[in-house]
Amino acid sequence: MNFRLWSLIHKWSSLICTLFLLLLCLTGLPLIFHEEIEHLSGEVEAPAMPADTPELSMDRIVAAAQAHRPDKVVRYLIWDAHEHPHVTLANMAGSMSAPPDDYWFVAVDSRTGAVLDEPNERGFMYLMLKLHTDLFVGLPGLLFMGFMGLLFALAIVSGVVLYHPFMRKLDFGTVRRRRTRLQWLDLHNLIGIVTVVWALVVGLTGSLNTLVMPLLGIWQGDQMAQMIAPYRNAPPLETTGSVQTALDTARHSVPDMEVRFVAFPGSLMSSPHHYTVFMRGNTPVTSRLLRPALIDAQTGELTDSRDMPWYMQALLISQPLHFGDYSGLPLKIVWALLDLLTIVVLSSGLYLWLKKRGKRREELLDEATEAQA
Repeated sequence: MNFRLWSLIHKWSSLICTLFLLLLCLTGLPLIFHEEIEHLSGEVEAPAMPADTPELSMDRIVAAAQAHRPDKVVRYLIWDAHEHPHVTLANMAGSMSAPPDDYWFVAVDSRTGAVLDEPNERGFMYLMLKLHTDLFVGLPGLLFMGFMGLLFALAIVSGVVLYHPFMRKLDFGTVRRRRTRLQWLDLHNLIGIVTVVWALVVGLTGSLNTLVMPLLGIWQGDQMAQMIAPYRNAPPLETTGSVQTALDTARHSVPDMEVRFVAFPGSLMSSPHHYTVFMRGNTPVTSRLLRPALIDAQTGELTDSRDMPWYMQALLISQPLHFGDYSGLPLKIVWALLDLLTIVVLSSGLYLWLKKRGKRREELLDEATEAQA
């Protein structure tokens, strides 16, 4: 493939996605530090109590959330013993079949059953997240932003191909200062090649993350369908059994993992006849992976548990990798600095195109003036 064709690919793939990539970079900065920002803004915390205070049964927690919001049903119980000890988050909705975005959170103290808060304010961080993911238009917005991420990856690859022909007569890191446009071109090339690996990783993981709903649908129609096949013709449940029993069964069946969240029967992440307990590992990587354990909602017995398929594991690993959420604050700072450098690359590329277009317009105007003379 010749130089001119690669140049056209780089030009148009960059131009089409630049404004959206700038939006992603700007909204991504606060999202990198979402945990720190939420902590400073007053996230839900359980009050101090003696360390040996026992935890209540999860059935009591469900009853407390249900009593607080009797017009809603509990779909999920979520907690993180490391980040938010003794806080259980109940995800509630008007019905089990309500859309995923139709939810209401109730935070309950897992030692006392007291409702701590209803953290449902949709403020600055919610605005940043929606602009970063789907532009407030749901799945079409997700897929559109995923396509912008793929164009960004194409722009990066084509830029790498063009880098050597442009810079073969210059030492690495050279920034010529004779003219402003030449200086910005060299800076654009230098910063672009220095950040190329990071930008490609973030662009591709971002595109993969936008496929969360399609991949979830594939998993439900594939592995999940196999796991619940014995219950295909079972009658609907009239009542459900103990949530705590389901948790105890899951912990006993998968002893080397800890519970991340529980999906109730009839919710999107479960079946009509099971509590699905999602377990996670104990290392920085395995803590991002989930293993579903299906517990019969009446008997409390384990019916199946499997590692999720490769495409779901790739999705689960890519989500924290996209935001540098693997090694605490130091890695987040590195991610933020690289994000700022990418903003410079995108802005300089747009500036160079506008200057070149303006120069071409002046040349055409001069030619027209000479023709009329």
